[in-house]
Amino acid sequence: MAWVYWGRLYNTKFQASCLAKRMEEDWWIYGYECPQIVEIYCSKKGRYGVRYLL
Repeated sequence: MAWVYWGRLYNTKFQASCLAKRMEEDWWIYGYECPQIVEIYCSKKGRYGVRYLL
């Protein structure tokens, strides 16, 4: 399995963590498949993103 990266990077870790929590808790509302693992990562430029495994 490969990581699926969310298409946007955020300036703060807090913003990325809010998205990650929404993906974990509210996946069924938006029609996403249930992610097994949701992770926050830091890019080389210091911005934060979210990636997940289905």
